[in-house]
Amino acid sequence: MSQFLHRGVATAFAAVLAIAAQANAAFAASALPAPAVDIPAASVQGSQTAVFAGGCFWGVEAVFRHVKGVTKAVSGYAGGNARTADYERVSTGSTGHAESVEVTYDPTQISYGELLRIFFSVAHDPTQWNRQGPDTGSQYRSVIFYTGDEQKRIAEAYIAQLDAAKVYSRSIVTKVEAFKAFYPAEEYHQDFLVRNPTNPYIVYNDLPKLENLKKDFPDLYKR
Repeated sequence: MSQFLHRGVATAFAAVLAIAAQANAAFAASALPAPAVDIPAASVQGSQTAVFAGGCFWGVEAVFRHVKGVTKAVSGYAGGNARTADYERVSTGSTGHAESVEVTYDPTQISYGELLRIFFSVAHDPTQWNRQGPDTGSQYRSVIFYTGDEQKRIAEAYIAQLDAAKVYSRSIVTKVEAFKAFYPAEEYHQDFLVRNPTNPYIVYNDLPKLENLKKDFPDLYKR
């Protein structure tokens, strides 16, 4: 989400919406191939955690909140340190943080590979470097923060699979980085889409993601 949207500044708003509409049109979401390799449910016990960064965390969080098997999705910051983990500092693009979402899920209901498939299919555009739609800066970069060797292996294998299949017209720029720490964002960012469904940014950028999730993953979509 562009910083001025939080502050209610209306200048250049029409231009931002036009850019967002063009970005949505350029990235036509569709269900991608299932991962050729995945983490078997029998090999893990209890709730698991995955951390994804793919632009504004409002939309990414909203997508995963509507995925069966996901028990919690929290917007926050990852990639930097605790001292700079607040919205004002992260918005400068100089902290090392990316706007991220911590996803807690039940591996008996949904696998890590399936979460990756949703992340690449509808949650964001993995071909955009340091931006998503109208938002620019390193804080909007595409990153998978792996919490263990298995997550790293599955994520790298899936990116290689998608690249080989040439499912995008441009190269995937998503980075796979070791997870260090996750810092929850301010309370007003949490569940932002539900609280602000008519916010113009949400309408143009994030509600279409939920529609694509419902359309492309009907068996995994939950209300």
